[in-house]
Amino acid sequence: MLKSIAVRVSQGSQFIPDPRQASPAGFRGRPLIAAADCASGCDACVASCPTAAITLNPVAIDLGRCVLCGDCEPVCPSALISFSNDVRMAATDRQALTVSQPRPELDPIKVNQALRQRFGRSLKLRSVSAGGCNGCELEVNALTNVNFDIGRYGIDIVASPRHADGLVLTGAITRNMAQALQLCWDAMPEPKLVIAVGACAISGSPFEGSSAVDRAFLNRFAPTLYVPGCPPHPLTFVRGVLDLLGISS
Repeated sequence: MLKSIAVRVSQGSQFIPDPRQASPAGFRGRPLIAAADCASGCDACVASCPTAAITLNPVAIDLGRCVLCGDCEPVCPSALISFSNDVRMAATDRQALTVSQPRPELDPIKVNQALRQRFGRSLKLRSVSAGGCNGCELEVNALTNVNFDIGRYGIDIVASPRHADGLVLTGAITRNMAQALQLCWDAMPEPKLVIAVGACAISGSPFEGSSAVDRAFLNRFAPTLYVPGCPPHPLTFVRGVLDLLGISS
């Protein structure tokens, strides 16, 4: 018993009092692009990117495609690209997920007053893995643990779409999951929203263009919130949803 208590004391408190102020050490988060010129004729970063997330003139990185692998950083001879531990990467607009030399910061999420009025005190989410690798799914599960405790804001992951206000979508949406995803959406009562979590859900990356993928669902129902990463940090999700609903910590 005394040994168990000693271990618990040594671990300290795992609860994160304020997710908005948390800064996870060692996390590879929002890319930083220096205001300098590329080496003449160099496209090493583009060639190293496995998901075609990087474009040149100016240097830009699409976080909706980026898997945060970091392969671009060591190959750049001009040291233009680096990564911070900033988890603030969620956005309400797909185009807003691109960082570049002229636009190094992401636009802050604006409070959706209609969603705030409807779901500001209680938001129930149904998670659907539509062909994911289980990376994003593990991080979504972590939202309810003692560290992040998203339930303190009235936000819960529920077992039935009948009880859900929003769909948390992970995975590239395989053909085998397309119908199941639609059935889940149809079973959810109005009003409802989609939260796309991870690069696979946002863009299909790195499986975009595969014949095994059917992303027609997102052509019909655009996400209200995009949470990039591979997988995203739970804090990226928490901060994104809190900002969307205008919930203060």
